[in-house]
Order: sequence, then structure tokens, then C-alpha cells
Amino acid sequence: MQEWQKVLKAADVAARWHVDQRRKGIAEEPYINHLLEVAMLAGEATGGLDINLVIAALLHDAIEDCEISRDKIAEMFGDDVASLVTEVTDDKRLPKAVRKDEQVRTAPIKSPRAKVLKLADKISNLRALAASPPSDWTAERRTQYVGWARQVAQGLRGVNTKLEAEFDEAASTAEQSFRSTSAI
Repeated sequence: MQEWQKVLKAADVAARWHVDQRRKGIAEEPYINHLLEVAMLAGEATGGLDINLVIAALLHDAIEDCEISRDKIAEMFGDDVASLVTEVTDDKRLPKAVRKDEQVRTAPIKSPRAKVLKLADKISNLRALAASPPSDWTAERRTQYVGWARQVAQGLRGVNTKLEAEFDEAASTAEQSFRSTSAI
């Protein structure tokens, strides 16, 4: 199978696994939009040279959100992809606050490829927060989210300056988006 076919297969599988999921924002975008954006960012960050990272980006929430097993991902896309997905997966058995603390704590010790993936994920989340925030999130909660995302990103730095600049821009844009609405 050609590499581009593997990417399309992963996009198809991701769309099917996440078919009933929507983003939390007011626009309620299909969740696949997030996965495609993360994959695009990862692909751009690596100059399209790391196909397995792009595939992992498409599947990065499958274990966490769809309860797809690591073994299933490995069977379909290989151990490298499954390992990357596992490395960026939160342990949903832990309380949300603990999972968030774990992301900050473990960011600096992730592999360089997992750092690229996590950074791309945070960029996509911040862009969504700016464009279509959840209706029940106050400006304070959005501020806290951006602050937490910055803490995670601090531990991810040093892998890709272009991606880091995109993160900084996304964080600033997110902050500006709700500062202007809270001033009204």
C-alpha cells in the first residue's frame, strides 16, 4: 500500500470511529475536523516526511474517546503508530484535574515526535477555542485553559520552531478573542 493510501485509510477509520462526536464549541463542528487539522499541522511540521506521525495524529484520540485498543491500532497501522497514539493518550481512569497535571508533568519527557503531535493538538484546540468556544465557558475558564495549554507547551518546546510560533499565535488569538467579548 502506498503511503498516501495509508493516510487516507487512517482518515477514513478516524472519521468512522468518531462519527457521532462533535467539538464542544458553539459551532459543534464534526470531530474529524480537529483530527484532520492536527494531522495537517504534524505533516507540515515534518515536511511530510513522517507519514506515521500524520497517521498517529489522525488517530490520536481513538483510545481516549472511542475506547479503541492499542492492539487494534497496531494491527491496522503498525506498532510505531500505536506507540505514538499511546504516548499522547490520557488515562481516562484518572480525574480530569490529575490528567491535566500529568500533561504538564510529562510534556518535557515525551519523545520528539509525540511532542510535535501534542503541540499540534494544542494549537488546534486553541484555534477552536478562539473561533467557537463552548457556550458554557466563561472568560475566566477560557483564560485558565490557555494558561494550562501554555504550561503544557512549555515542556514541548525545542522540537519545531514553526509549530511553536503557531502555538504562540493560537494562544494569543484565543486570549484576544475572549478579552474582547468580556469587555462588551
